[in-house]
Amino acid sequence: MKSLIMIMMVIGFTACSGDSAKNNETNEVEFLLVQNAEGVSLKDGELRLIGVAPTTLYFSDRPDRIVGRVTTQEYVDSWGKGDNSFEQDPPNAVLSILDKPEPQDIAVILYAPRLEGEDLVYNVEVLDGNAAVTGEASALFIDVIGRPLTPLSVAGVARRTTRRTVRRVAYRH
Repeated sequence: MKSLIMIMMVIGFTACSGDSAKNNETNEVEFLLVQNAEGVSLKDGELRLIGVAPTTLYFSDRPDRIVGRVTTQEYVDSWGKGDNSFEQDPPNAVLSILDKPEPQDIAVILYAPRLEGEDLVYNVEVLDGNAAVTGEASALFIDVIGRPLTPLSVAGVARRTTRRTVRRVAYRH
């Protein structure tokens, strides 16, 4: 998992667009990130994931289907590292909140993450949805980051090292 952080630090977070996990023009794999929490509070431009999970899940789409985890602390520490980091080009995210009587989904732009005890706190700009809400269990789905797949790239070398820790999920239909 530390190798993934090294990849992020050397290459930097790169916001990518596209429908598939592998962008054929740039030969990159795109990862989505997910952070889960026991509760959530959003008010005055601050998003607090209360009791955030100690790890952040990342996964890619077809055809690669790469899945792994990095500690949430390492995720926060790598936020501003490298070219095109999330600090330089903040990611979009969707906050999905279990809230009774009806769940809520709120689109935001994330800024300046920081851990405060067992909570992960972001400054946010709300793009769509309720700008002030509290709720129970929540999941934050964070915009894609792209990584080169070429074997000679720094990421390719590190990825070969981390293949033992990254689980490839292949579905056969």
